[in-house]
Amino acid sequence: MKETLEILAKSLVENPDDVSVTMLDGDHGTILELRVAESDMGKVIGKQGRIAKAIRTVVKAAASRENKRVVVEIIG
Repeated sequence: MKETLEILAKSLVENPDDVSVTMLDGDHGTILELRVAESDMGKVIGKQGRIAKAIRTVVKAAASRENKRVVVEIIG
């Protein structure tokens, strides 16, 4: 899941070296914190949050195959 999120994010941004994903264990599942450069926030979020929603959908689908719950947080 972490690798999937990292690959997706790096393909979207202009500064792929600034992309990092941190995995935290929460009470109700795993939290993936996606950090990107401030200038790339718009590319990751998209118009009206459509790209962010698509990223979350793909990561949740990958997690559901492993019977896990995942929350993706995007941090600039």
